[in-house]
Amino acid sequence: MIDNLSLSSKKTSSQLSNGSPNPFSDSTSRDRTHERETYQHPEVAKQEEANILRAKILVALIILLAASSVGTSTYLLVKHQEKTNFENQVKSLRDCITQLCAENVSRQKATQFFSALEAFTTSISSQATSEHAFLKTNWPFYAVPDWSVKAEQLADLTGVSDAEVAFAVVVEQDEYAEFNDFAAQAIPQSYRESVRNEKLNMTADEFWNRTIPFVHFLDPENNYQPTPLTGPQLSVPLVQYYPLQLGSFSRTTMMYDTMAAPGSATLFNITRAIKKPTIGFAALRASDGTQVVGSQVIHPIFDTPYTDVKDRKHVASTGIRLHWLDYFKNILTEGEFGIIVVLKTACPDLCNRDDGRTARVASYRIDGSNAEYLGDSDMHNPKFDSMEISDVFVDLGIDESQLPEGVTCVPTLSLHVYPSEDLEMSFQTNDAVTFTAVVAVIFIFTSLVFLLYDYFVRRRQTKVMERIMRQDKIVSNVFPTAMRDRLYQKQEQQKGKNMKNLDRKLTEDFDLDFEGDSNSFGSAPLADLFPSISVVFADIAGFTAWSSAREPQQVFVLLETLYGAFDKIAYRHSVFKVETVGDCYVAAVGLPEPVEKHAVIACRFARDCLKKMKEVTLKLEVALGPDTGDLDLRTGIHSGQVTAGVLRGERSRFQLFGDTMNTASRMEQSGERNRIQLSLATADMLTDDGLAQWIMPRSRKIYVKGKGDMQTYWLRKSKARKHKGSDLKSDMSTLAESAETGEESDSVEDIGLGFNSDHEGGMTKIERLVEWNVEVLATLLQQIIASREGVVSDIATLSKAERQTGKGGGTVLDEFTPIIPLKRFDAQDLRARRRPSSIDIGDEAKSQLRSFLSQIAGMYRDKNQFHNFHHASHVTASVKKLLTRIVKVGEGNGLAVTSQGYPNDDDDLLAGHSYGITSDPLTQFAVLFSAIIHDVDHPGVPNAQLVKENTRNAQIYKKSVAEQNSVELAWDILMSDDYSSLRACIYQTEADLRRFRQLVVNAVMATDIVDKELQALRKNRWEAAFSNASPPTPSGFGSRQGQEDYDDRKATIVIEHLIQASDVSHTMQHWHIYKDWNKRFFMECYRAYKGGRADSDPSENWYKGEIGFFDFYVIPLAKKLYSCGVFGVSSDEYLNYANANRDEWVREGEAIVQQYLDEYNCDDET
Repeated sequence: MIDNLSLSSKKTSSQLSNGSPNPFSDSTSRDRTHERETYQHPEVAKQEEANILRAKILVALIILLAASSVGTSTYLLVKHQEKTNFENQVKSLRDCITQLCAENVSRQKATQFFSALEAFTTSISSQATSEHAFLKTNWPFYAVPDWSVKAEQLADLTGVSDAEVAFAVVVEQDEYAEFNDFAAQAIPQSYRESVRNEKLNMTADEFWNRTIPFVHFLDPENNYQPTPLTGPQLSVPLVQYYPLQLGSFSRTTMMYDTMAAPGSATLFNITRAIKKPTIGFAALRASDGTQVVGSQVIHPIFDTPYTDVKDRKHVASTGIRLHWLDYFKNILTEGEFGIIVVLKTACPDLCNRDDGRTARVASYRIDGSNAEYLGDSDMHNPKFDSMEISDVFVDLGIDESQLPEGVTCVPTLSLHVYPSEDLEMSFQTNDAVTFTAVVAVIFIFTSLVFLLYDYFVRRRQTKVMERIMRQDKIVSNVFPTAMRDRLYQKQEQQKGKNMKNLDRKLTEDFDLDFEGDSNSFGSAPLADLFPSISVVFADIAGFTAWSSAREPQQVFVLLETLYGAFDKIAYRHSVFKVETVGDCYVAAVGLPEPVEKHAVIACRFARDCLKKMKEVTLKLEVALGPDTGDLDLRTGIHSGQVTAGVLRGERSRFQLFGDTMNTASRMEQSGERNRIQLSLATADMLTDDGLAQWIMPRSRKIYVKGKGDMQTYWLRKSKARKHKGSDLKSDMSTLAESAETGEESDSVEDIGLGFNSDHEGGMTKIERLVEWNVEVLATLLQQIIASREGVVSDIATLSKAERQTGKGGGTVLDEFTPIIPLKRFDAQDLRARRRPSSIDIGDEAKSQLRSFLSQIAGMYRDKNQFHNFHHASHVTASVKKLLTRIVKVGEGNGLAVTSQGYPNDDDDLLAGHSYGITSDPLTQFAVLFSAIIHDVDHPGVPNAQLVKENTRNAQIYKKSVAEQNSVELAWDILMSDDYSSLRACIYQTEADLRRFRQLVVNAVMATDIVDKELQALRKNRWEAAFSNASPPTPSGFGSRQGQEDYDDRKATIVIEHLIQASDVSHTMQHWHIYKDWNKRFFMECYRAYKGGRADSDPSENWYKGEIGFFDFYVIPLAKKLYSCGVFGVSSDEYLNYANANRDEWVREGEAIVQQYLDEYNCDDET
């Protein structure tokens, strides 16, 4: 270049000296102009810098003004928000207690309380009536058998802790002597039962010696010595009391005349006048001996359990004393506190204190799930009077005109809610000052960052500009402007060419070939060896059996909920989720980033999953139905090395391989429910970490395929606690506190347990089953309402029909009919129905539905292991599953017809599938309703035994005794005034009422599978409907009526077989389900035999009897479900399970029956 420039310079000189024109003269002129412009930049820069400085000052002023405005606004807004938050919190908590929680928790508990008490008194009346008829006795000569057991069950159903339950009879003066003789025998017998059942230290004779003679009272003027009552009067002595204990002056309360206490006497007189339960304040003793204000409820017992009997005689009473403190617990959630609740009564004279005063007010404080009794005065701060909200808490619907003479007030309780000063103080914080300071700091920091950024930008810009100017000056001095521009252009072109070469190279590197070459991906796989990790396998024990009785959607709800909860736990512990295989969750600790104490973390993760498993399944039982809460987790952990990496190809993912995975899987498979099994390698790591107390060796070695016998370990239990954060050291020390020593035993629990499957979140298992049934029936009630929009009800006609239905003078069985006319729906009407989910049945109707089901649940006898409310819910679940599986073609169903009256071409395709069952939600509701009530008050023995014993019900019904009694009792309860809103949701016309009644009668009567006459009748009807019948045509019948009768006949027999199959659905479900319910039925039958209520020993023919039951009833029934073509794949499923269970019973049945006997004998000895 130097040579070229020199030559050019020489040539240019020569041309200039010869006077030739200079070709670069214009360029040279332009170069000089550019040079002048270039060197003028300092003046331009100064001007621009001045403009920038003015802009910076303006920005600074704006930032300062914004900081002041935002800071002031923040302070005022935070203060205002604190006040608003307090008012909103108070409103939320008040509404929660008075409108939502009081209605859905406390009021539900109150409703549950009175429903349970009603069922309890009805049961006593029913049992007493039967016993009086058998022994030819009458009131008041009656004591409740197994009183302490039944009273304890009543306390559990009412949800009252430390409840005191009493049973008193009404004794007229002319019955004193005879009752005294009866009491001398009955009271000691009751004492013996209570001493045995309550495991008391005193003997029955000691209690009898401390019993007040009849008729006496404790005279305060005679040093509280027993003093005979004088004068003609009614006596109401206490016959039985739970818990049995010594009261004041070291005497029992037995035979104490309640009429001697003014408050109790007033309540009794009110109850006797209105024939309804009454409530009043009562002076009670707390656990520390102090006197507190509670309530006592007196419920009448009549001489007949049937409410439709006129002039029922009040012959006895059940009383229960309770602390309202229990009913205010578990209303608020943790973190919600500071609410004052004041209970007020309209009748202060019903509560007498030791000091002679009467109480009309009781104050409580609610903090989270806890509640505290404050005193018998209004303890709220008057400054919160304007924030008061009140509601009626207990109103028994007593008519003031019915009150006896001398009683001037109606017993009611009202609820008044206020905030406390503590709650107000909790919202007065320093947040306003803090947030304002934070805003100021943010603005200051932003300004500093802006200045710093400006400094570095100016600094860099100055250096860049100086370099560019020097380079430009050099190039401009060496080359003319035109040449310089061409050099710049060439440089830009070269840069673009280099980028294209780079793109082509990248494309070639990532061009994959999937033709099976040895390295078709063109690069090395992404894989590595992890020498030390821990692998966790967690399997849902009982899932296969549980899922066999569920709909597919319910199965996925369970898995998604559980796995989602496990994922959150894994994220909290930094555990890597590998995969889920079916119902098994696989996770690993120590990859992709190595972790030193991976075995400890794996144990913590497994423990939390175990705890979450029980918590989630108990909550899901309300939504997914019976036995969901019985699911458990079986977990195995092993530590070792694995090969892990990305396995490329279609659906690439991160995978683990090696012996560690196989061993961890074996740890899970050979483990036990609700336990975490560790391999020796994992146990050694815990020992090396100083946590040997965490583990306990199994008492025997286990055999592992491919490895032989292995010594494994159980992870020990720890005290339940709340985990805050993931502090490993804290968690390890907590677990170490509760470590145990010794060999394996059944009492050892795993880490994280402490759940009671019968109680969770304040709900018992029965309550969860009730809630599940409520949701199932409420959904159908929405569909019923949607199907009858526009229907006008004649209330007078409907009320008359309700009084007449079932009161025709015959038995329930007399109402049975072979064909039930189902309701017809226009096809256009089906499409025009409003979406049921958008319909609200109303809080009152849903509350009545819950109360009705609670009362029904209370009427099932808990001593029955098979015929109980749990079995009724299991039958309901099967009915629900079969109804959802009914074949649906297109959008219609078998009884959808055109507005012209005859099916069109499309509707012809629908005929013969559901026969109208799916088009009418009332039909579906009736079948589910029948499943719930079909064994109400079942005595635990077959109908033949009841007929043999000639019980009162057997004398009335003659056959199908238990089934007819269940219908009568349940229907009588439904028709009571307490459930008017519920009935209004079920039906609105007399035709719907009668159809509902007929469906219930047919469905419940179908569950009597022992009566040979009924079985033969059903068999003939099935053959008439499905074996020989063919669909009629309009020409053959001359009208539409023939088609309707044909469909109704099939629909009726299908409904009966549907509930029959559901009643024995355990025989057509997974083997474990069948074995469990078969055991329950055997135990119930065997207990009846041992109690003298069966002629033959059921164990002698149980094995062969089950085989015959499968061959002659279950499998033919499953085949009928298949042949009717209604239930889709469920019919195949039921038939397959029936055959499989039959074959398994043939192989294992004899040994299983022997196990039943051994278990019964073991329990009997215990």
